Amino acid sequence: MEEIKLEILGLSSSQSQTGSFALVLGEVTGNRRLPIIIGMFEAQAIAIEIEKIKPNRPMSHDLFVSFATAYNYTVEKVVISDLKEGVFFAHIVCSDTQVVKEIDSRPSDAIAIALRFDAPIYTNEKILNEAGIVLSESEEFEEKEQVEKKAPGKKSTQKKEELKDLSIDQLNEKLKEAIDMEDYEKAAKIRDELSHRN
Repeated sequence: MEEIKLEILGLSSSQSQTGSFALVLGEVTGNRRLPIIIGMFEAQAIAIEIEKIKPNRPMSHDLFVSFATAYNYTVEKVVISDLKEGVFFAHIVCSDTQVVKEIDSRPSDAIAIALRFDAPIYTNEKILNEAGIVLSESEEFEEKEQVEKKAPGKKSTQKKEELKDLSIDQLNEKLKEAIDMEDYEKAAKIRDELSHRN
């Protein structure tokens, strides 16, 4: 079955399930979107890699990368391969340049790992037909505006106001505290403020 390349378009709190997040993937060459509900831990793992935040201790997905690298394996791609009774299935395609292996995975874990290996994400026509959402041109325009407003490096006015009065030393101290507390969302905002000043 032909593979369709996807990109990450957004990650936000789920409106339907408390404590869950909606990961929105989109066709690279089309206007269909694939929303997947994921857990808080996986959302955090994806968000900190998108934001390029380095946690003070390796997370599970970072451990996977270290383990794979130690044995000369790399992730070639991730494929969201099936949908059964509303549950998505995926596999991670790994290689040591001689042997290719497919590892069964939840899509959220597979995507968190793909980001760390800079590996592409794919699905197939069947999945997009069953669970994909087609956006009209006006909806695509609105989505693009929202993504640009929420893009990494952009700060909300409220947070900017709170952080703008702090010195660089104070910001660095708050950044260290946020990372120690594993509050990566706060750490990203502080890091953005520091980047803005440099």
